[in-house]
Amino acid sequence: MDSIGFASHDHTRCITSGLTAVDSYCAQNGLKFTAVRRRVLEILLQQHRALGAYEILDYLRREGLGSQPPVAYRALDFLVKHGFVHKIERLNAFIACTHPGSPHTPVFMICRECTSVAEAQREPMQGQLGAVARAAGFLIERTVVEAEGLCPKCQDLPE
Repeated sequence: MDSIGFASHDHTRCITSGLTAVDSYCAQNGLKFTAVRRRVLEILLQQHRALGAYEILDYLRREGLGSQPPVAYRALDFLVKHGFVHKIERLNAFIACTHPGSPHTPVFMICRECTSVAEAQREPMQGQLGAVARAAGFLIERTVVEAEGLCPKCQDLPE
C-alpha cells in the first residue's frame, strides 16, 4: 500500500479508477481527452503529490510529448477546468483530484515539512463563510481552502 495524502490505499487501483472516471466523464460530455491531457493526469496520479507545471513538462519532454510550457499549461487548464486536477495555490502546483467528475468543494491540508497534500471535502455554504455570504446576498461559486500544518508522519519525526 502506498500513501494518498495521509492514508494508505491501493495505488494501482487508484490510478486505474481515476483514469476510468475521467475517460467516462469525457465520453459522456463530449470532451476530448487527448494523449497529452491523459498523460498529464497519469503523471499526477502516479506521483500522488503536488507537482509544478515545469516538473510535469520535464516528464512530457522526456517522453517526447512536448517541450514548450504551453503544452503542459493547456493540458493543466483543461484538467483543472473540468475538476480532474486541482491547483494548490500555496505550492503553485497541481494535484490529481480524488473525486474526478463529481461535484465537490475540496479542502487541502498541506504538510509544511514534506509538502504532502491530502484532499478532504466541505460544503462552502455551511459554517461561518456560508452565513456571511447569505447575509450579504452573495452566492459562493468557488472557494479555495488550504490548511498548512504537519502530516501524521512528520508529527512523529524526532526534532
